[in-house]
Amino acid sequence: MNGGSKKSRRRRSSSLLYQEPLESMEHLSDQSAIPNLNANWVNAKGAWVIHIVLIVTLKIFYSIIPGIQRDTSWTLTNITYMFGSYLMFHWVRGIPFEFNAGAYDNLNMWEQMDNGEQFTPTKKFLLSVPICLFLVSTHYTHYDLTYFTLNVMALFGVIIPKLPWSHRLRVRFLSGHPDDRYLDER
Repeated sequence: MNGGSKKSRRRRSSSLLYQEPLESMEHLSDQSAIPNLNANWVNAKGAWVIHIVLIVTLKIFYSIIPGIQRDTSWTLTNITYMFGSYLMFHWVRGIPFEFNAGAYDNLNMWEQMDNGEQFTPTKKFLLSVPICLFLVSTHYTHYDLTYFTLNVMALFGVIIPKLPWSHRLRVRFLSGHPDDRYLDER
């Protein structure tokens, strides 16, 4: 092999957890140049209400389906909201706009909100909604062990990524190393 055709090999880690590195000065300047429209809407007027409207809509939807009991409809409402919340705030990385030179490509929406600050009013609200929904759904399922187990697993799946110690933390088998997405393109 000659030096020109040799591909650089990246060392693989056997760890399941990956800590996303901090941004370079270039990315920080790109982030501060233009407001992040992807994450700033959560602080807008009425943004909190949409979560309550979604939960009520999901509950009505699952309640009108014939054959679904109240216990099941509450659990389905809880699981659907938690799945959507996880997908929106913790799974998808980057932003759908191309005006910031990729400054937020390695961050999910939760990490982009409020410039990464923890325990802001918005983040406290978004942390409390799943907990309250879990408590309500557990109450209306009469603390049945099967429904409780499903509801608590959904709750942990959404609450753990919101905690400060999991900021920028990735689970490899769920999201993979960020460089893996670009290896095939090179």
